Amino acid sequence: MSNAEGTGAVTQRGETDGVVAPGPVAPVVPGPAAPISPESAAPAGPAPAGPEPAGPEPAAAEPTGQDASWPVRPGGPRGLLWQDPGRAGFGALRFRLGTARAHLEAGCRSFLTGFNAVLAGETGRIDDLSGELRGFAYEGAGMACATLDVLTLTGGRRLRELLSGPGMRYPHLVHIGAGRAYARLRIRPMWGIRAVHPLLRWLAFDGFGFHQGFAAADRTVGRQRTAGLLDRTRRAVFDQGLGRMLWFHECAGVEDVVARIAEFPAGRHPDLWSGVGQAAVYAGGATPAALERLDEAAARVGLRAHLAQGGAFACAIRMISEIVPGHTIDAAPVLCGAEVDEAAGWTDTALIALGHNAHSAEHYQAWRAGVRKAWSRRARLP
Repeated sequence: MSNAEGTGAVTQRGETDGVVAPGPVAPVVPGPAAPISPESAAPAGPAPAGPEPAGPEPAAAEPTGQDASWPVRPGGPRGLLWQDPGRAGFGALRFRLGTARAHLEAGCRSFLTGFNAVLAGETGRIDDLSGELRGFAYEGAGMACATLDVLTLTGGRRLRELLSGPGMRYPHLVHIGAGRAYARLRIRPMWGIRAVHPLLRWLAFDGFGFHQGFAAADRTVGRQRTAGLLDRTRRAVFDQGLGRMLWFHECAGVEDVVARIAEFPAGRHPDLWSGVGQAAVYAGGATPAALERLDEAAARVGLRAHLAQGGAFACAIRMISEIVPGHTIDAAPVLCGAEVDEAAGWTDTALIALGHNAHSAEHYQAWRAGVRKAWSRRARLP
């Protein structure tokens, strides 16, 4: 969607899911990434799905300028949930190390800044971050709000307040962050998110897939396993999030991302490509030449429409925030075949076509399909 009004076009609530009892609270695994940089210079061939030796992890750099805004660690129970920004390092995560690493890690640190800001009661510090990093921080804030809502049984109050307040221009990312909280707490994504946006709430499954890829790479990437109790439509959204995660796992190395997708069953490829497109356009990390190769690789397997659909969602997310960085402007014509505003508009058009009662997982999938149709019509133009 390209504007805040589009985000609120659907108003009716949908069905809810059952709850799986929460398990132990695990450490937060940092999230998405940041500005454009040259493509990864990692060795050829896929990196191991899980941990690989990386040597000592350098200390997290103190933010400077606009990014100098670490929250103050609170005391009491909230302090137990506090996350060390040093966990954002790709060496600690044992991901592929390439030339995009520093840029991707900046977004990961911003994610943890947003998470910690909520714990400290200092959510306003997020707006001290540079504009293109704030979305990642609001994703972290969404995760923190959902975590606290579950642990304190507040029925999603903090998450709703974030969406109606400081996070109102980042609704997609806040919902994704909530999904990451549910993955961390080992509960079904719909629990605690029933009263928020009836269609965007399905992005919780995207965040669930993203987090599972980070926290359990051997199982989720290496053995291509998905979370239990997911039907086909929910698994598709899960795979969209997992596809986003692969962009970070392979440090924006195009050939490595393509090789990694090929390891999965063919039926999962479309949604993985969609997630890759979203990460490549929103987060950046690859040169225009590398993005051309990514587009060509998607064309070879007949999945350019899915790559473009993910890219269009990224354009919409950026347009709603009113902060569109250069790497998104550069990536949209390559992966979407259109400028940012046009690609974002496809999401609005497809949403309007669903009507005001869209709320189910099937509606969410129809929304994505509508964006792919818009891309197909655009691609046929001379």
